[in-house]
Amino acid sequence: MHQDVARFYEQTSAYELDAWAEWHGFFRTFGRLLAVLFSRRLQQLNVPLSGLNTSRGLTNEVLQFIDPATGLVRHTAWFRRLHGGGHVLYAGFYSVCTLPDHPDPCVKVVFPLPNGNAIVIMRTECRPDGSFVITSAGNRIGEPGFYFTVHDDSGAVWARYVRALRESIHVFPGENGVVRADHVLTYFGATFLRIHYRMGRPQMAARS
Repeated sequence: MHQDVARFYEQTSAYELDAWAEWHGFFRTFGRLLAVLFSRRLQQLNVPLSGLNTSRGLTNEVLQFIDPATGLVRHTAWFRRLHGGGHVLYAGFYSVCTLPDHPDPCVKVVFPLPNGNAIVIMRTECRPDGSFVITSAGNRIGEPGFYFTVHDDSGAVWARYVRALRESIHVFPGENGVVRADHVLTYFGATFLRIHYRMGRPQMAARS
């Protein structure tokens, strides 16, 4: 992994984030419905609908939840809010996991929702050029991909694997220590959203 990419993951909260979103075709209408019916009300997964939504950048907070009994970190959350409008872009808990048929570590992200969670498990890949890719592509439960869980009052949990929904995030070094990323989401193989990120420390942004 390129040292600039590794440094971003090691010191994430020290970076400033900018993002640009590209909705494809009729999926833009779906994005607006998602925002009106779901994201704005729950303040979760407020995927930007246009460049204006992200023109003022994003907040960037990494929060650690400590077990008072042991003093160890139990959970790590990455919280990002749009400066323009204040809506929450992502609020998720990040960790590393392994799957039965995938011995290499995977990234697990849990997005809390009412009565359940949206869970994304992504396999990891370091490429020869130093870039880093995480991909949530699989075929069934137990593989990388999207999962939705619902909990009831009795403690029972229902889980559904959404094979049609996939995403990949390609993180690569940019200029003057800046790190960039391309985030692509597809549904039944059709790309419906691309989000481009630029991550840099304040002094890096001033030089570039």
